[in-house]
Amino acid sequence: MRRRQFIKFVCSAAAASPFTAHAQRRERTRLVGVLMGYAENDPAARPLLSAFRDALAKLGWMDGKNLRVELRWGAGDLNRIRTFAKELVDLRPDAILGQSTVVTGALARETRTIPIVFTIVADPVASGFAASLAHPGGNITGFTVENAELGGKWVELLKEIAPRTVRVALLFNPATSAPLQLYMPSIQAAGSSHTIEVISAPVRTKEEIDAVISARLRSPGSGLVVLPDTFNAENREFIIALAERHRVPATFYAANYARSGGLVSYGPDFAEQFRQAGGYVDRILKGAKPAELPVQAPTKFVLVINLRTAKALGLTVPPNLLTTADEVIE
Repeated sequence: MRRRQFIKFVCSAAAASPFTAHAQRRERTRLVGVLMGYAENDPAARPLLSAFRDALAKLGWMDGKNLRVELRWGAGDLNRIRTFAKELVDLRPDAILGQSTVVTGALARETRTIPIVFTIVADPVASGFAASLAHPGGNITGFTVENAELGGKWVELLKEIAPRTVRVALLFNPATSAPLQLYMPSIQAAGSSHTIEVISAPVRTKEEIDAVISARLRSPGSGLVVLPDTFNAENREFIIALAERHRVPATFYAANYARSGGLVSYGPDFAEQFRQAGGYVDRILKGAKPAELPVQAPTKFVLVINLRTAKALGLTVPPNLLTTADEVIE
């Protein structure tokens, strides 16, 4: 009897072993690289990463179990971003998540084979990341913030909150900014409609930011539009503090600016893009090709108004703006 039970056990184990081996192969740990344009200590970055990790977890990918995430922080520094892009590619991950246009560009220069999923990229076709939004065609796809009309919206918001505005400076770093030509038609149209002079203000250092805000915008009726840019994001607190000190009303593209003390921000929901990026990485880990995954445009936009800053600048926010805002900071 015992002999028959032993033989039955051995046969059962032998029969099960191919399935066990298959399960072990299927559950091998996958490697995903993440390159952020933000600095590691930037509070705006953590909610975005949490949204990405949570999305992956809901799809069964647990960091430390069947997934390993290699994370790098660019801190708005182009040389640092390029160094980390090469470092991540050399690890030969199964996929890489890149945040911002400049980060994605650095990754694209390092590999044409490793799948790359991007977020917060302004114009992926013009930047050479995708042949078209519907059919990217290469190893790169993701989630764009492309909406050419946003530029005009930033100018109009400034005029609505600060009616005396007659000129605006566009603050950007040519090396790290989203393509300016994407937003210029709508910016110029809004400027012309509201009789506002539009001034280009390229900057590369904090000293140049200071010169723009404290010198070029000293005259009454001046305003500031801070364009999408990893350099601007890294110097967010500095820009906000200067604008407040010199009483310059400013509009921004990301909610974290208004939450940090900026007057008003309007732009895509970045956290939603990171959640969606988690879904794309999941599909790639399961065999999908980036070339077959369309680049997706934003569907959700967030308007944040900082009422405290408005009052400090002596501005009255129109009631219709307050009622339509997604968030009002008092």
